[in-house]
Order: sequence, then C-alpha cells, then structure tokens
Amino acid sequence: MSKQHLVIFDTTLRDGEQSPGASMTKEEKIRVARQLEKMRVDVIEAGFAAASPGDFDAIQAIAQSVRESTVCSLARANETDIRRSGEAIKSAASGRIHTFIATSPIHMEKKLRMTPDQVVEQAVKAVGWARQFTDDIEFSAEDAGRSDIDFLCRVFEAVIQAGARTINVPDTVGYAIPFQYAETIRRLIERVPNSDKVVWSVHCHNDLGLAVSNSLAAVLAGARQVECTINGLGERAGNAALEEIVMAVRTRADIFPVETRIDTTQIVPASKLVSQITGYPVQPNKAVVGANAFAHESGIHQDGVLKHRETYEIMRAQDVGWAQNKLVLGKHSGRNAFKTRLAELGIELASDEALNAAFARFKELADKKHEIFDEDLHALVSEELVTPEQEHYKLVYSHVCSETGEMPLATVILNVGGVEHKALAGGGGPVDATFKAIERIAGSGAELLLYSVNAITTGTDAQGEVTTRLAKGERIVNGNGADTDIVIASARSYLNALNKLHSSLDKVRAQGDI
Repeated sequence: MSKQHLVIFDTTLRDGEQSPGASMTKEEKIRVARQLEKMRVDVIEAGFAAASPGDFDAIQAIAQSVRESTVCSLARANETDIRRSGEAIKSAASGRIHTFIATSPIHMEKKLRMTPDQVVEQAVKAVGWARQFTDDIEFSAEDAGRSDIDFLCRVFEAVIQAGARTINVPDTVGYAIPFQYAETIRRLIERVPNSDKVVWSVHCHNDLGLAVSNSLAAVLAGARQVECTINGLGERAGNAALEEIVMAVRTRADIFPVETRIDTTQIVPASKLVSQITGYPVQPNKAVVGANAFAHESGIHQDGVLKHRETYEIMRAQDVGWAQNKLVLGKHSGRNAFKTRLAELGIELASDEALNAAFARFKELADKKHEIFDEDLHALVSEELVTPEQEHYKLVYSHVCSETGEMPLATVILNVGGVEHKALAGGGGPVDATFKAIERIAGSGAELLLYSVNAITTGTDAQGEVTTRLAKGERIVNGNGADTDIVIASARSYLNALNKLHSSLDKVRAQGDI
C-alpha cells in the first residue's frame, strides 16, 4: 500500500520568532528560508505581513528567492491584513495565505467581542478576500482545543465552501492530551461536509511537553499537515519540533501510513543555523539534534553499539546530518573559495563591501584557529550582517586585566554614532567588568536577562559563541557575538544587543496567536 504525503509546514520564521528575543533580521530570515528550502520543507510560513514593515519586506524577499517551497504569510481575518499578505507573497512561485480567527467561547466573548454568528461570517469573508490573491488558502480556528466541536464543524463547513484548501485545528495553549486531541481530529473529519476535499492540519504548542505527541496522534487520526519549528522554537514552551516529527514518521514507518519529502541530512545544519541566529542554544539531551543524541556513556551501551549499531541506536547519526561539519577552509584559502563556500551554505552578502569585510574577519579567524568549520562561517557572517547603519555602537578597543585576589578591570573604547568614547570599570569577573565599562558609555539602562556561552566547534581554539539577552521596557532582544577570545565575544554580543535596542524597527505583535 502506497503511503500518503505528510505536508511539513515550518513556522520557525513566524511562530518561532515570537520567542522572547528571537527576532531575526531580513537577511537572517532569508538564510533560514533557504536552508528550509534545501531541506525540502513543503510550506514556509515566512511571517505576519501586517505585523510590521520589516516583516512585510522579509516575506516579500523570501517569496522572491524561494522557488521550491510554498511561501506563506499569516493574516488575521480582516481585509487589511489579508491584502498585505497577498502583496507580500505576490512574487512567490507558490504562495499561500493563512488566515485565522478565534473560535473558543472565552476568546470570542472576551477578546473579539463577537457573537458566534459574526465569527462565522467574518471567517467566510476572510477566505473570500484571500481568494483574490491565491487559491492556496489555509484557515485556522484559534484556540480550537477549547472550542465547542459543533461550532467548529459549522465554521469549517462554511470556510471549505468559501474556498479554503487547508483546515488547521491548533492547540493554541498547549492544553490537549494525545488521545483526546486525536479523537477531536477524527470526529471533525467524520462530521464536516466535504472534509475529504481539504488537507487537515495541526499546530501544537508544548506547554505540557506534548506538542510532538499530540501532532503524531493527530496524524494517525487523519491529519495530513503538521505545523512545526526547527528545534521546537516558539513562544512560551515552544512548538512541535520539526526534527522529531519527521524522524518519528520515518523511523516508525511500520506505524505511520504517511511519509515526508524532507531531506533529513539537512536537519542538523538547519538546527545549528537557527540556534546561532536566534541565540537559543540546543540542550545537549535534545532528541535528534542535541549533542548527546548519538553519544553512549554507559559501557554496556558502548559495547553493544560497537558490536551492532542497532542494539541501541534507532537512527543513524549521518541520516540527520551529524557527519556534515567537515573542515572546509583554512588560512591559505582565497576570497573566491570563501565566497563559493558561503553560497553553498545559502549565505549571500548584499555587496562586495560586505563580502570584503567578512573575508577580512575570516582571515583574522584563520590566523587564530587552524581548522575552520561551516559553523564558524555561520557565526562569522551572522555578526557581519549587522549593517554599518545599524551599528550605532562599535567596539574599537578592549583591554581586560584579571589577577588572583584582585578585582578585574576593563577598559573599552566605543565608537558611538561616529564619536569615540573611553571608559574604565571593575567587576566581579572580566566579562562583568567589560559590560559595566560598556554601560558607562552607552547608559542604556537595559536589564541583562541572559548570558550564555557555547563552543561552536570542538577544541580549545574553538570560537566561543555568546548570547546576551537584554530587556528595556517591553522590548526584549538577543545579541550574538563570536570570537576565540570569550571576553571579546561577550563584548560583541552585548553591543549587538544594544544596537538592536537602538534600532527604531519595533515589531507589532499580532492580536492573537495560532
């Protein structure tokens, strides 16, 4: 019996970006989208076109550059949102509009202040507006998990009749339990007229740690699209993890009557790219993409794996891309080899100036570090993509003195809007002293929420990648910095965050989440 196709709908660039501090620049979004396309994701939800001019521009740019995946924009069920989405995806080879409205009693009454009849009417209108731009329309019932099933049947019947091709039943607040969620999907497919004319989709949040379980239970109940994110990124506890969904379906082909078209060897590269760009590190014991996912500490396990891999491994590490971080460049590599490797990684710099600056930094790194891996290049370019216009604060000089029994002292010189400023500060450690010296100049008043250090590759000469999360008012931003000197990497990370805070491009949050 031939297997049915399971549509993989990736929302890393939309729902994933709603994680605190995980917002990405347009260039970073394009890089992630290209990696998703390389991985053969069916649908890329590139953003929320009406949320901000920046989101609109990013979706438009992704629609122009991605040819093999469908590019989707989210829109509330109003004409303005849908028109913005339609304009954003206009140049896509394959474009989708994903519109939504809340259907649970608490959302309709307290948030929308609409009657059930009005919600049905608005949902139908939304699908009609979307059809002016594309035939590929997805409709979501926000907070479906807490909605009355009779009302869901009524709404879904109406939007299918209006022209929706995909019906999404999201567990918006992560409240569902697998057997109960599967039963809901099964009943909807049985009861809704013309249910066989649409693709049934699920979008699960991980508040109870059940997003993947709920999604897979729904697939067994008839769902044929799963909405997920790389590394399970997403607001609150995150979304269903793409890598876990894909590998569960592939590994347990005896259970699932479906298959995906995903190139699984691109999973680990995608995971590392998203982690580096967003500043959200992957925990070592994370399934599939964690550093320990294929490590065996127990002597009994090691012995078994050496004798026969399948005694303790249900997947091959190379099947998900773990064998890919080979040495690519060294200190004698030329500019053309550097540019070619960036292109192979899906990285395009905007100008020759940007390429020259990145190449200069690559040469500096090659002098310090003998072996340079793909991960090093991603980290180097991520920092390079902060354009000079955005770099209000720039590190000119740093000197740190740290002695046993003495307070560490840091001297920094920053270029602030074209003018150099110098400051000296002490601290509990060299990084603390550096941050305090920077703050004496910047005076941002921001609160440090997170300071995280990760080694990008193996070895004592590995680049340290630092993530700094700052909060000021309602804004939360992540800064990233990488260097073989961890104090310099920390300073760059802090300044990267300050530059993002200084930027006037503030995102507008949607009035609802799927």
